[in-house]
Amino acid sequence: MVEIWPGKVPNESGNIGAERFRMSPALDRKQVEVTEPTRMITGVTKPTLTIYWPLKAKDTGTAILICPGGGYWNLYWQLEGQEVAAWLNSIGITGIILKYRVPRRPDEPPDEPARRPLHDAQRALSLVRSRAKEWGIHPERIGIVGFSAGGHLAMATATGFEKRTYEPVDDVDKISCRPDFAIPVYSGYLKDRDKDELAPGLRIPSETPPVFLAHGGADIIRPPENSVLMYLALKRAGVPAELHIYANTTHDFGVRTNAHPYSKWTESCAAWLRDQGFLQRSPKE
Repeated sequence: MVEIWPGKVPNESGNIGAERFRMSPALDRKQVEVTEPTRMITGVTKPTLTIYWPLKAKDTGTAILICPGGGYWNLYWQLEGQEVAAWLNSIGITGIILKYRVPRRPDEPPDEPARRPLHDAQRALSLVRSRAKEWGIHPERIGIVGFSAGGHLAMATATGFEKRTYEPVDDVDKISCRPDFAIPVYSGYLKDRDKDELAPGLRIPSETPPVFLAHGGADIIRPPENSVLMYLALKRAGVPAELHIYANTTHDFGVRTNAHPYSKWTESCAAWLRDQGFLQRSPKE
């Protein structure tokens, strides 16, 4: 486990209680695909990276920063963190789980994305790139995947790389925080609450990296319009993007496999990564 900030964490008072595990609420199939409780983390004041390397025989040199969801209140650590890292390892990718700050602080309104997680994600991308050689990663093969609120965080990172959201603290912050690709899955906060357009604060620079989006067509927690509108905005901006919407599919399906078509999204994503050149073995720099 690697702490991402040296010394004091920016904009952090630390008065939210101890970091702790809790179980997710048991929900029904109208709301989520994985209905049994899974482990979550909350009370995060010291953001960290937890690194899972693939077997050397499979290692492609590609790495992906993993942003679990949880509405910016909790982190679905098991379903959208550890299980995702295991899937990435199976296709030769280093999985790096970002434990970003949750829950929301009092100055982060409940109906908008929290601010501090984007500080953590930008810093994490630069830190991974700064340690790429040491960690056996190609510095131009570092992507980001996120689920639900973490999907928003992945897109905010992939489109907000031109300006840091915090004051630089050391030489790590001189290194690019632009991911080389992004994979937002059943994302929230991408759509404006009242209009069929991107949420305020999101814009698509021409240098936005390639994006793969996946969503459930029957998602009532984070409706699929979030991903549809993002796809259209990416297309208009000339950014390579691929979109998969799965019929009769709700929220929180993670990377688990079953008989339903949505569980094949990981295969489609792996095919996309291969087509983009991220699954070919390459000499690491």
